[in-house]
Amino acid sequence: MAAAALAPYACRPEETRGRRTAEPESRTRTAFQRDRDRIIHSTAFRRLEYKTQVFVNHEGDHYRTRLTHSIEVAQIARSLARALALNEDLAEAVALGHDLGHTPFGHAGEEALGAAMAAFGGFSHNDQTFRVLTLLERRYAAFDGLNLTWETLEGTVKHNGPLAGPRPVPPTIAAYDRECPLDLAGWPGMEAQVAALADDIAYNNHDIDDGLRAGLFTLDDLADVPLAGPVFAEVAAAHPGIEPARIIHEGVRRMIDRMVEDLLAETRSRLADLRPRSAEDVRRAGGPVVAFSDTMRTHDRALKGFLFERMYRHWRVNRMASKARRVVRDLFGLLVAEPNCLPGDWQVQIDGPGTARAVRVVADYIAGMTDRFALDEHTRLFDVHART
Repeated sequence: MAAAALAPYACRPEETRGRRTAEPESRTRTAFQRDRDRIIHSTAFRRLEYKTQVFVNHEGDHYRTRLTHSIEVAQIARSLARALALNEDLAEAVALGHDLGHTPFGHAGEEALGAAMAAFGGFSHNDQTFRVLTLLERRYAAFDGLNLTWETLEGTVKHNGPLAGPRPVPPTIAAYDRECPLDLAGWPGMEAQVAALADDIAYNNHDIDDGLRAGLFTLDDLADVPLAGPVFAEVAAAHPGIEPARIIHEGVRRMIDRMVEDLLAETRSRLADLRPRSAEDVRRAGGPVVAFSDTMRTHDRALKGFLFERMYRHWRVNRMASKARRVVRDLFGLLVAEPNCLPGDWQVQIDGPGTARAVRVVADYIAGMTDRFALDEHTRLFDVHART
């Protein structure tokens, strides 16, 4: 979208607050396009292909991974950004980068690493994402990280709202903010807000899709769930005799459409009330501008509640999650106690076993693993017959 077509409250690349390390501008791409492209070309982004949402990688070829989820979020975010005359490239960059810090094995892996790190400041995938973007990607000659613009980093850090209140700011974000303030108490620009709710839309709907296809629940189980039940009933009535796979796809497609339309209507209503004339007006609004209606928020909570009970706590998922937690705990315990078992390029970063720095390096190493690599590394370290 050309800059002239952007709404006055959109973030403009020519008005960026810049990068931590100054660089010449590209002759062919805007600053936010370069951010998006750096994320796509990062090692951490490629690893998302083998990091899972709910199902572990080897359980099936068609279930969502962190990579396919991120692409779906980016698609929805771009559609929303275009409809609201926002900067599509910035919305896409935040959407594509928001999951780079996730551990292997989805939430089970994060829970296990968080418990292991409890005595060392804990673990947060949002903070880990920021570590990836600002420290751990070591590919460029002039700097560590990806040296993204202030707006993309702000959107990544605050896409779920301000980092203010009683809970401490995660350590990596806090350290960066002391040097390069990210206005943590304010709301992010609309592009980041769009990416956050695109994440919500994608997550709910693809988990309904994956859960149905995996047989964790049925279409009949969804009958009394707000939004989902009426939509699937509508599809079945309009297409009698259609095979279940088509009902699932058509129902999920319509649910996404309903949520997108609701978000656009509510956001336009809020824009009409606020009348922002700049991105800074959005940041100072005192609350989100991009939002669902009250009715859709109720539906969203009901969907999440259903998925929590019927999918995320299903016995099949519990069994795999239990295995995943054991793998992460085992890896963490051994590598903290014996850091000489780390690969050479990781060993050189530590200052001895059991130190805070060594623990942080081990956490970074494990967090960067794919499901497949974590399982293989566990075998190499704990199976005496395995080759190292």
